Amino acid sequence: MGFAAQRFNVNLSILFTELPLLERPAAAAAAGFTAVELWWPWVDSPTPEQSELDALRRALDDAGVQLTGLNFYAGRLPGPDRGALSIPGEESERFRANVDVVADFARSVGCTALNALYGNRVEGVDPAEQDALALENLVLAARAADRVGAILLVEALNKVESPLCPLVSAPAAVDVVDKVNRASGLGNARFLMDLYHLSMNGEDLPSVIERYTDRTGHVQIADNPGRGAPGTGSLPLADLLDQLGEAGYEGRVGLEYKPGDRPSAEAFEWLPREARAAR
Repeated sequence: MGFAAQRFNVNLSILFTELPLLERPAAAAAAGFTAVELWWPWVDSPTPEQSELDALRRALDDAGVQLTGLNFYAGRLPGPDRGALSIPGEESERFRANVDVVADFARSVGCTALNALYGNRVEGVDPAEQDALALENLVLAARAADRVGAILLVEALNKVESPLCPLVSAPAAVDVVDKVNRASGLGNARFLMDLYHLSMNGEDLPSVIERYTDRTGHVQIADNPGRGAPGTGSLPLADLLDQLGEAGYEGRVGLEYKPGDRPSAEAFEWLPREARAAR
């Protein structure tokens, strides 16, 4: 089976970043892809002008690519201020202001998966207070996602690159997913299984797949070490994706890796062109 059996999205917030945002959808299409995903593109603005949203929508339409995944506002990524929804004060308010903007944009382009990154621990704030705020805001996001026919994704990062993030294991992220589903009553919160982050945490990836595939709404990959393309590190990514398929995962796989010292268009030689179009 291998990679050819999967449906891939290209993450335009880590690949094709040598190009302006509005040129990236066309570049992904030229490389043979029909589906893309994005972190929140306006890192300093949870509520961009409607003209900016419209321009991104046109760029996607003109390129003929489907936006299948989008992050809620989470500060500047990558960076030390990852996440917003569990940070009291201004960051949490910015997240709340962003929720309906993301949901409405997702509905306008047919995007069905919305990712809400947990925030870092904040010095001087009780972790229990942050977790209560996170649950409140995640339920808000789950309701907005449900309103537009989308799922809400909760992701585990890695403790090496995000030492202040409390969700740095699959069990921790899945526990939050379960809490959100119980609190909202909607059942639309799902685990985002990022195999790179989980490998950086030293988790047993086959065991994670066995335990959590049934609660997984999206998968992302990069090789490790280096967060490069498949084949640049030592992760058996083709085998792991086969295991996911055998466990019943039928969703998409996001390519969230760094292209290295080359243009992004040259970073897909591992994947035959005929296998790049999402089916």
